[in-house]
Amino acid sequence: MRPSMLPLMVMLVSLAIPAGAAERHMMQPRVPADKLAEARALTSPLPNSPEIVEQGRALYNGKGICFNCHGKDGSGNGPLAAQLNPSPRNFQHHGFWRHRAEGELFWVIKNGSAGTGMVGFGGQLTDDEIWSVIQYERSFAGMHGPGMMRRGEGMGMRGMEHGER
Repeated sequence: MRPSMLPLMVMLVSLAIPAGAAERHMMQPRVPADKLAEARALTSPLPNSPEIVEQGRALYNGKGICFNCHGKDGSGNGPLAAQLNPSPRNFQHHGFWRHRAEGELFWVIKNGSAGTGMVGFGGQLTDDEIWSVIQYERSFAGMHGPGMMRRGEGMGMRGMEHGER
């Protein structure tokens, strides 16, 4: 290999590693283990309605700036996504909605998620605004359906009760 090729190779490898690393943990909850039960118990006080979804869309693409990381289509491909490891959640992924309680999403949007690029938006968005964003994010599930877990369900603690990580 010529010395002039080394910087290019290093750059290509560094770009490939974060993408692969992020996919391995796609189903892992982003709520701390000691807060997971509390988060899963949270439920939206808002009715499911087109008006709430529209409010969520406006916040997702505006004040909440969610699109910057999660993308306009919710697939985790926003303009800042390539800089993040792990990559932003893909709200189009069929398994994401089946293994997430709405309270988990609320908790992460409000408080952020340590070890990720997800910062807390509790200072910028009201609780009702966060819940409306979640209703909009559900729309990305498309034909997979929103399939949110019921309270107390989920993969997040599988193995954790035995101290495994």
